Amino acid sequence: MKTRKALTAVLAAVLAVAMMGGCTAMAGGGERPDERPGQEGGGEHGPGGENGSENGNEGGEEGGTSLTPDETFDQVRKGVLLVMKYDAGQEAFVGMVKNTTSATLPRVRVEVHLSNGTELGPTTPQDLAAGKSRPVRLVAAGESFTGWTPHAEVGPQSGPGGEGGGS
Repeated sequence: MKTRKALTAVLAAVLAVAMMGGCTAMAGGGERPDERPGQEGGGEHGPGGENGSENGNEGGEEGGTSLTPDETFDQVRKGVLLVMKYDAGQEAFVGMVKNTTSATLPRVRVEVHLSNGTELGPTTPQDLAAGKSRPVRLVAAGESFTGWTPHAEVGPQSGPGGEGGGS
């Protein structure tokens, strides 16, 4: 029984790494929003940072420090303010995205990566007019996790066939 549990744990870890690697392989060039302080560049959309941020850091769209389930994410990257928190009662991540620029941002979408390897989202890509905001909700029903990492993406999706949606 112990061997079976150990093998299950190893398989889960391998699948989580493979899923993350699969996202990396599908990533193309494109948008590179700014990172939170203390985050490293990279993640599934590659390293780099072509635009400066309000906090002076640059890097990939994903990666970085995982938040605990009771923490709130509140950050501007690539002109998008993303504010999200986990609502245990709804078993969902809820919040909003807002365009902080003076131009329309194309195909704004949000993803959340859970510590268990699950990727929620992305939400349905929508153009976001200057100064406008919209609600975000990503369902996490039945998911068991100890940490989460959200990010907003802007511009064309990369990878064959794009990615599926949330709301």
